[in-house]
Amino acid sequence: MNIERSLLTGPACSPGNWLLDPKVTFLNHGAFGACPIPVLDFQRGIRDRLERQPLQFLARDLEPLLDQARAALAGFLGADAEDVVFVPNATAGVNTVLRSLDFGPEAEILVTNQEYNACRNAANYATGRQGARVVVVEIPFPLTHDDQVVNAVLAGLTPHTRLVLLDHIVSQTGLVLPVARLAAELAARGVDLLVDGAHAPGMLPLDLRTLGATYYTGNLHKWLCAPKGAAFLYVRRDRQLPIRPLVISHGANSARTDRSRYLIEFGWPGTWDPSACLSVPEAIRYIGSLLPGGWPAVMARNRALALAARDLLCAALHIPAPCPDANIGSLAAVPLPDAPAHGWPTPPVFEFPLQERLRRSAGIEVPLMPWPAPPKRLLRVSAQLYNSLPHYESLARELLVALAAGD
Repeated sequence: MNIERSLLTGPACSPGNWLLDPKVTFLNHGAFGACPIPVLDFQRGIRDRLERQPLQFLARDLEPLLDQARAALAGFLGADAEDVVFVPNATAGVNTVLRSLDFGPEAEILVTNQEYNACRNAANYATGRQGARVVVVEIPFPLTHDDQVVNAVLAGLTPHTRLVLLDHIVSQTGLVLPVARLAAELAARGVDLLVDGAHAPGMLPLDLRTLGATYYTGNLHKWLCAPKGAAFLYVRRDRQLPIRPLVISHGANSARTDRSRYLIEFGWPGTWDPSACLSVPEAIRYIGSLLPGGWPAVMARNRALALAARDLLCAALHIPAPCPDANIGSLAAVPLPDAPAHGWPTPPVFEFPLQERLRRSAGIEVPLMPWPAPPKRLLRVSAQLYNSLPHYESLARELLVALAAGD
């Protein structure tokens, strides 16, 4: 779907649909998302219903409501509802799989140098407890073609590789990695694939039945715009038996036989607020209603805006595009000149002085990423329906002023 540049000069829908501060140019939707007001109102209604009769809601109504929400989500993801469960966030999903699997002392988990830090930590922890090890392969950024990703991953495999952990969309660089291609290559070699799809739902069209991943987890509070606390874990049917929730609860010894052990255990972790997960169908419906073409139009518009923003920044910085257009979704990162000696973030906030300057002096909220190591750094922009090209034009102007001042 081609989007004319003229359609990017204003927001695609009213920014008033979100609670975002109108005095802030918010270019960091990719960090924690932003939930629209009507979806928050829907969630509030669920919470009110829960508190009116907690026992009725949690003990009698909740399971069929979760079944309905999982069915709606599974339809959006191209999966069977029996293979999808709710988890609090994608990091919890990655931890769930890694903590459930048994790795022998010679086993290896393969990750890339662009793996999200929290999930890399989870892999280190899981292997460290069992005497296994993490193998890291290097994916360059800037990137020229997908073969660099595929070749690096396949070259890192050994007879001891038990699992590959791979981002679908990389947090730091914004790269969309060739997950389907790698899934097929790994399956042919008998290696399981765990995909950290934190950014994918709502950014990319997904069909988990055909994608080929053994395990896939994704956030729903980011590009799907559901409330915080909603994410999912997909486990291929033949791998579900050993996968246990991080919280072992009543389902562990349930005598029920009307549904899988997988659904029983994940369905009740103990007393919790399920309103975020139950609001997912409303988020799917609402965001899909904002443009005439529904979700395909939402994804296409956000991607077109991200590409236009990246090209605008590259032109301002006099640098080439750091990756092919095909590797861009709704996030885009560009390399910046090396940080000066005074320009590296310090604890406890770890915010670059340049990032703070843009926020304080220009009201622009945009992240800087250390990549691959100090003093190298990237600037990453997000594109959501409330954003428009003038936002990135302002960023480019303010960025050049700040860099000229030595930030």
